[in-house]
Amino acid sequence: MLKIIPMKKIFISALLLIAITSCDDGNLTVQSIDFEVIPAQKCNVNNLIYKLKDTEALILELPTTAFVDDITPANIPTIININASNRLVYRSFNGTAAAGNVCGTILLSTPNVVEEWVTTSGTFEITTTANVVPNTTLVTAGSANATKISNYNHSIVLKNFVWDKPNGIQNQTTFVFGNYTTPATNLPFAFDDMVQKSSCDDRIFNLSGSEALIFDTSNFTTLFANTLTTTPRTALISAQNKLTYTLYSGSVTDANYCGTTPTPLPAVVQTWNAVDGITAVSGVIEVTTTSSGLSFQHTIHFKNVVFKKGLSTFTLGDDYVYGSFLTN
Repeated sequence: MLKIIPMKKIFISALLLIAITSCDDGNLTVQSIDFEVIPAQKCNVNNLIYKLKDTEALILELPTTAFVDDITPANIPTIININASNRLVYRSFNGTAAAGNVCGTILLSTPNVVEEWVTTSGTFEITTTANVVPNTTLVTAGSANATKISNYNHSIVLKNFVWDKPNGIQNQTTFVFGNYTTPATNLPFAFDDMVQKSSCDDRIFNLSGSEALIFDTSNFTTLFANTLTTTPRTALISAQNKLTYTLYSGSVTDANYCGTTPTPLPAVVQTWNAVDGITAVSGVIEVTTTSSGLSFQHTIHFKNVVFKKGLSTFTLGDDYVYGSFLTN
């Protein structure tokens, strides 16, 4: 015998089936996107950073201040909240994507965008490392093993964020945007081999345009005694013997540091401080004194000096000749 099922039960069962099959648990993946190994580029006319892959584009909107010129501490990335201004956008086109589809005040009209995803919440985690390379300028001048920072690499990962997609909202735990590289500020070190004693204290200046390399010592009379040396006088970089490199936005002279009313200094671009020395290892100061007519010529060498700003470092090399000056 056939069993007759009431229509009301059939209708309820159908509704339950539809609800189960259409339920979005927030982890649906419409398609897989992977741009990790694609090189990131920056638009020339705005701050957008983008990656292109065939008919797809990944566009990152972050302020330039998000990418600091310093190494981030271990396991402590820079954290930036995702919002309407700081976001990641994925676009799929009906043809090959180009920079003109992302950058410019007037975007290319083709190909057309066929799908777009936008992040609405979550965080960006940015881990920054420094690329340290030989400083050929200082090495050529005779200071072997001198280094400089050529650029900073920023590894960008999205964490616990939300995509707003055409078919609804999707939660995602982790997405690797990949690496973005920014050039380090160029430190010219275009100094000559003549330094000068400050006109107002015992600091020794080597000034070149907008650069200042200043040796500030409380041991002036000992290091620069007016007697000939047979072996160099030595000291270590320390609180009593400080060495500072500063790059300014404009030229500097002795007048910016001395006088009853010193000339205002230009804005500071970057400041680096020499790390305290270790006997016979690093941060060694050597002074040799020779005669020069009726005067004494003092020549200063800095050996294995390390400069530091935040967590970033570079070295002056095995033997950097700071320069010479005369005393009577």
